[in-house]
Amino acid sequence: MRKALLAVALIATWLVAGAAPAGAASSAGPAQPSWSGQYSVKRFAATKTGTSLAARQWEPDFADTYTFETTCTAGTCVATVVDGPKPANPTLPQPARYTWDGTRWVHPYDWKWDCWQGEGVPKVWAPAHSFAYYTPQRDGTLVGSWRTDIDSGPCAGSVIMNVAAYPVDRSPGLFGSSS
Repeated sequence: MRKALLAVALIATWLVAGAAPAGAASSAGPAQPSWSGQYSVKRFAATKTGTSLAARQWEPDFADTYTFETTCTAGTCVATVVDGPKPANPTLPQPARYTWDGTRWVHPYDWKWDCWQGEGVPKVWAPAHSFAYYTPQRDGTLVGSWRTDIDSGPCAGSVIMNVAAYPVDRSPGLFGSSS
């Protein structure tokens, strides 16, 4: 009976320790937040919302795999994308950098939205401002939102979509997602 209780206690401890979010405190003292490793970053574009024409245009959810590396200096932690596919839009700032704000990884940036208006119609480029955030979850995933405000043109307005990041070295089934 004691061996069974010990085994249950060890397994429970392992599960709780393995589920701690990035940057959680350990018995050795507070750890720096970290978003390092390979992650499948998913954008839930099929359910996006907002006031822009672009928010009403259907597109599928999409995901790409990126490698993040976290560095902390002078009390500021930054997770930088160090490997992954390059964006099709050349105005996106590269590499993408997410700063820890105490509870989540945030990435505000300015760029130009390339407004698609249909096959054969030239895209209209307009200034845009985005704010993306990812909040670590107990299971090792990160969830958040990506909002873009487009200043002008036919796509002027907002586009908002949910986002998530899943560690690549774990089974996606553990996170309630099939992709």
